[in-house]
Amino acid sequence: MPKLSDTMTDGVVAKWHKKIGDKVKSGDLLADIETDKATMEFESFQDGVLLYIGVEQGKTAPVDSILAILGSAGEDVSAIIAEEGKKKNADNISLAKAEVKEVVAEIKSEVESKSVSQNAVVETASESHHNDHLKISPLAKRLAAEKGISVNALKGSGDHGRIVKRDIDNYKSQGSAMPQFVGVESFTEVPVSQMRRTIARRLAESKFSAPHFYLTMAIEMDEMIKAREAINTVAATKISFNDLVIKAVSLSLRAHPKVNASWLGDKIRYNQHIHIGVAVAVEEGLLVPVVKFADGKTLTQIGTEVRDFAAKAKDKKLQPSDWEGNTFTISNLGMFGIEEFTAIINPPDACILAVGGIKQIPVIKNGQVVPGNVMKVTLSCDHRVVDGATGAAFLQTLKHNMENPVLMLGGYSI
Repeated sequence: MPKLSDTMTDGVVAKWHKKIGDKVKSGDLLADIETDKATMEFESFQDGVLLYIGVEQGKTAPVDSILAILGSAGEDVSAIIAEEGKKKNADNISLAKAEVKEVVAEIKSEVESKSVSQNAVVETASESHHNDHLKISPLAKRLAAEKGISVNALKGSGDHGRIVKRDIDNYKSQGSAMPQFVGVESFTEVPVSQMRRTIARRLAESKFSAPHFYLTMAIEMDEMIKAREAINTVAATKISFNDLVIKAVSLSLRAHPKVNASWLGDKIRYNQHIHIGVAVAVEEGLLVPVVKFADGKTLTQIGTEVRDFAAKAKDKKLQPSDWEGNTFTISNLGMFGIEEFTAIINPPDACILAVGGIKQIPVIKNGQVVPGNVMKVTLSCDHRVVDGATGAAFLQTLKHNMENPVLMLGGYSI
């Protein structure tokens, strides 16, 4: 099983293009492999005959396990297969030991709660003994159970206080108890996809290893709205607010290289190049293709590239080169009506910017309350790399650039 991305730990064989006994030439398409980010074509590196398939179509296998064996026709590969089987057995034994520990822990928990359960049994028995002395007809008892009515709350109207059917009916009609709704529990379980498994692992590592802190700032968007409208009246390709944010962020990073950084354990890397990762939502999770050298690209180039990435992401056509090399990431949920949120840092970046939607609110300008368009952004920072003052200074520059788009679009950044 090849390692087709830097985060891939296992893969799913989506489709085999060859079967056992087929002749294979170097460069022939062997299989489609589903990784954590895309479904990729896997080509043979050599000539030969397909002698063995180690992973069935639709099944998962870890990186470096046997995917298939190529060789000469009639060649004996049983020793290779047997060695792989020993390796799997060793892994299964380790897994079984872990499961035994979990079972022991569950049994211990049950023993500790035994006394609580016994008390509950005593209370139930006491209530049952009390019910045995009630005078109630079998029909009334059954109706009470069906409707969830406690027989202890009933007063019988039959002979010698016996509870009968009309007592159950009258109890309901008097509104002493709410009618019981009977629902059916149901659920659907689906296997965790490669993408979702990797998202869970990487974001958990980021959240629990990188000390996050958050800085939120409101940006007035009136001038940016005017600038976008003016651009789109003449531009062949329409520009989105997200394209403008990418451009503004990339220019702001020029002035604040300490934000355009990565934590590498024993050293911090300050990147001179600016590669902006753009979070794109797909059915199975989230992909982050990268707009490389964003500070040097025009708005049209950025917009075209982002739309192309989004289309490829939804079709699972992104290649490793499309999602590698980010130095800073932007996550925008404004188009979904989200006003403000915090995002988890996308390794190896030191920061990620969460962008909310533009909301019209009252603002004070020249001493008067007037309608204004405001957008909130939140910068998540890795405190090992970026301090509060550094992050705040970056946001001030970003705010200045976006509130004065004539400077930004002219290629200047304060």
